[in-house]
Amino acid sequence: MQNTNKLFFWSITVALGGFLFGFDTAVISGGEQAIQSQWSLSDFMVGQMVAMGLYGTIAGAVFGGLPAERWGRKPTLFWIGTMFLICSLGSALAPDVQTLMFFRFIGGLAVGASSVVAPMYIAEIAPQDIRGRLTAMFQFNIVLGILVAYLSNWLIGMSGGESSWRLMLGVMAIPSVVYLLLAFFVPESPRWLISHKNRVDDARKILAQINPVTVDAAVAAIQAPSTDKQSGIGHFFSGKFRFPMLLAFLFAFFNQLSGINAIIYYAPRILKETGLGESAALLSTTGIGLVNLIFTMLGLALIDRYGRRFLMYIGSIGYIVSLSCVALAFFYGLSGLFVPLLLFAFIASHAIGQGAVIWVFISEIFPNSVRAYGNSLGSSTHWVFAAIIAGLFPYFNGKYGGGVIFAFFAFMMVLQLLFVWKMMPETKGVSLEDLEKKLVAQDE
Repeated sequence: MQNTNKLFFWSITVALGGFLFGFDTAVISGGEQAIQSQWSLSDFMVGQMVAMGLYGTIAGAVFGGLPAERWGRKPTLFWIGTMFLICSLGSALAPDVQTLMFFRFIGGLAVGASSVVAPMYIAEIAPQDIRGRLTAMFQFNIVLGILVAYLSNWLIGMSGGESSWRLMLGVMAIPSVVYLLLAFFVPESPRWLISHKNRVDDARKILAQINPVTVDAAVAAIQAPSTDKQSGIGHFFSGKFRFPMLLAFLFAFFNQLSGINAIIYYAPRILKETGLGESAALLSTTGIGLVNLIFTMLGLALIDRYGRRFLMYIGSIGYIVSLSCVALAFFYGLSGLFVPLLLFAFIASHAIGQGAVIWVFISEIFPNSVRAYGNSLGSSTHWVFAAIIAGLFPYFNGKYGGGVIFAFFAFMMVLQLLFVWKMMPETKGVSLEDLEKKLVAQDE
């Protein structure tokens, strides 16, 4: 009989890496203008300060799969938590912008690595009938972290202190410690133990804790002759996995070309340009975080019932409508509550579509033997474009205005809709080993 409680505990614990991911990603939005003022930074320099976390994220995404492959998922998750703790304390105490950028880079390493390892781990321990919901808990924790960061920023920002941004950044130390303590109680991935170390007995003990009735079947599926037994980075780039690699790249590419991280990082700045005061802008970002959380929960409820493609259709259409309207609002100078409401609609579209699906889908489409490398490819693509957009947004926003930028994002989401229609396979209810046969066969 399936031990759902244990599965949920392991999944929630690992998904707390997503909470730290979301908190670290969003918390800078509340302090970037105060930091710019305190150290007299140019628009370009503040963009680089914000993007420094993303540069670290790229490195973490590219290389995060390597320790997960060599030493295992569990020790890698532990070191990710340690880097989040170092980032929070170092950022809060930074004496100058260069030091702040260094510790934001460390936090970025943790974010990038967590986006590779955490959803991969959950996908590997989850039964196929609830794999979508369990893996999407990583995304749920991301948006919960974003909401808590926005709410924390608003509460701390109400004090109005010149250095309140330090407290905003330092608060993350608390969930970092909680995550590190809970990580001790998470076992290693049984799929990694079998496919990389041939530790079948150890894997059987973990699988027995999940469901003692299905242990033999689970081990047999992982060890099946049809499962790819080769591994390594050279094998990953052998050409055998071209189709899942293309899917991962395009999925992550479109995720960022929606403009989601421009809004997450610069929401207070964008909202102030529509005429909202500073306090109202910070409060509205809390509303963005709340909408994100609610619609992510809806996505979790639907992902295993209706499938990944269904959610992506809803999200893509919602993107196109909301982004087009935001662009028109900037072009025609509409202000007040109109733009915040449109941004809420955009966030809802993201949360139920790309937000709920991306980490699930990328973790599903690669075989056990190269999953860490595949997750690194998808995650690093995601973060490369996130860094480009976040780093350049203040410059292009100042030069061209919000209308042009949001019109561009809307056009890119039309292309995403075509991708979902023509290329994206459905992965709902299919075992990871059967998905391997389906997707890798297209390259043979």
